[in-house]
This record gives sequence, structure tokens and C-alpha cells, in this order.
Amino acid sequence: MAERRQFCTFMLGEHFFGVEVTRVQEVLRYQEMTRIPLAAETLPGLINLRGQIVTAVDLRSRMDMEPFAPDATPMNVVIKTGDGMISLLVDEIRDVHEMDEERFERVPETVSGVARELLEGAYKLDGSLLLILDVDRTLQFEAQDA
Repeated sequence: MAERRQFCTFMLGEHFFGVEVTRVQEVLRYQEMTRIPLAAETLPGLINLRGQIVTAVDLRSRMDMEPFAPDATPMNVVIKTGDGMISLLVDEIRDVHEMDEERFERVPETVSGVARELLEGAYKLDGSLLLILDVDRTLQFEAQDA
């Protein structure tokens, strides 16, 4: 029997992404942020999550995508790390998907730039791809930038 993995999924632009559910603390609607003076564009602010301070990472900026529209209200995928929690700002939260590991493929050749470096691989779905985000690589860059 094939091993199965579960992914918390979300949209970023027209792209469908997933993060392994074991890395996700919770998902939240838009949260007010406190700006971080002189911080990189990828770190738009801090969120107070029930008394715990969580750094927000603008995933669009991190992936070199167009910025969020000025009137957009990004959603939060709160990720557990060894140093606490980090919130990934995304366009829209989707469902949890369970995938057969045997369907996992390398990052498609059509993906280029920074995004290519931040992906583990992909799963083919009917009419789309589920791109699996490498959370550690994504946040490692932020630690160097901060």
C-alpha cells in the first residue's frame, strides 16, 4: 500500500500550493499587523496571536510574485518552527488534501526563478498541479534577510 501524505492547501495567485499538515499550527483569516521598521519587504509585520508574537512572511514577495492588491486581505497559514511560529500570508486557504506518495514528482521544468528553489515537488491533479512548498528553505531565507 502506498504511503499517503496530507497537505494544508492554499492559493497564491493562480498557483495551488500545499504544506504538510504536520507543519501547520492553524489557519486564520486576516489579522491586523504591526509594521516592522526597516524590515525587508518579505516581512510586512508582526501578528499578536492570543498573546504570542508571530512574524508574518509575505509569501507573494518571497516567491517574486506580484504584490497583494492594496485592498487585499491575505489569510494566514501559521507554521510551527523550532524557534516558534511564523505566519505565511496567502491569498486563500483551501482544503486538506491527502495524496499518494507514488504520485509525487520533481519540480516541473516550467517552474523557474526563486519559486523553483522553494518547492519540494508537485502532485498532478485533474487540471492542475499541487505545488509542495519547502517550508524550511522558504523560512531560511527570511532568517538571513531579517
